Amino acid sequence: MEGDPSGDRRFLDIGGDLDGPVRLERGGTLPAVRVAYETWGTLAPDGGNAVLVEHALTGDSHVVGPAGPGQPTPGWWPTLIGPGAPLDSDRWFVVCANVLGGCQGTTGPSSAAPDGAPWGSRFPEVTIGDQVAVEAALADALGVDRWTAVLGGSMGGMRALEWAVAYPDRVGGLFFLASAAIATADQIGTQTTQQTAIRTDPRWAGGDYARGEGPVAGLGTARRIAHLTYRSPLELDARFGAGVQSDGRFAVASYLDHHAAKLAARFDAGSYVVLTEAMNSWDVGRGRGGVEAALGRVTARVVVAGVDTDRLYPPALQQRVADGLGVPLRMIPSLSGHDGFLLETVAVGGLVRELLAP
Repeated sequence: MEGDPSGDRRFLDIGGDLDGPVRLERGGTLPAVRVAYETWGTLAPDGGNAVLVEHALTGDSHVVGPAGPGQPTPGWWPTLIGPGAPLDSDRWFVVCANVLGGCQGTTGPSSAAPDGAPWGSRFPEVTIGDQVAVEAALADALGVDRWTAVLGGSMGGMRALEWAVAYPDRVGGLFFLASAAIATADQIGTQTTQQTAIRTDPRWAGGDYARGEGPVAGLGTARRIAHLTYRSPLELDARFGAGVQSDGRFAVASYLDHHAAKLAARFDAGSYVVLTEAMNSWDVGRGRGGVEAALGRVTARVVVAGVDTDRLYPPALQQRVADGLGVPLRMIPSLSGHDGFLLETVAVGGLVRELLAP
């Protein structure tokens, strides 16, 4: 948010007085968009060594690195980027941008509107396509005509796939992980329930709450619901069972309370609603003749992978994408459910190396 430490972020302004408003897929506009992003490595003179990493729902541009001023949490995909890492920063120029609608430096509901007040309830609906269009403008500004690869999991996988479909000539490789080509009823139902938890908190105030006075309880409840879908029943039962702590809480309830408090301390409720709405409206085949027709536009080298215990994005959803792209589905074993795409760093890193191999 404005006034906060910037950490390792850089910023790019898109639109404005010279370029005109940023027009959105659902008919809304923003007079300008500020994009927060981080980079690792050096862009080659010909711009041919660039890789784009796409973060998931509550992630941001801080893929790797410690917590610090402006970075409330350590990097969310540790060991992925650095010298000798799967994304070797001695070889690759790696970029990650905070998504349009977010709350970590890129324009979102908590950002100031032209009148100086937060956008709040006035912030327009955005889609995955809108978010990728903003990233394309960022790529242009950085001098990247074509990404060697675009990779992401969960919501990040949606944007990675959108890149490969919307801009096939600009994507050389695609890593599509633990995601889907279209939102399912189960995902929409889960996410609208999370939104309801936020919107029914009295401190939501119709989306126009003051900074520091937002619906913390509602956001915490949303996170509890979401986190249950991120982990597997096998893991939760093995770790917690029906155990009760000395304070009388079930151990699993204490675990969920912890994650609820962590998110509420660093994330904006308005962004949570805007981004889950973008996920709910996700359909790579919209306006393109359906999912399979859209997948037929992809020209990139592709790795498609899923997590075997994922109950939010079960492997059948990645299988559909793999079949549409004519590649095998690669399965990552994990007890951690959907979050395995973040936690199984050795397996994920191996697939990234495979995608980028000469």
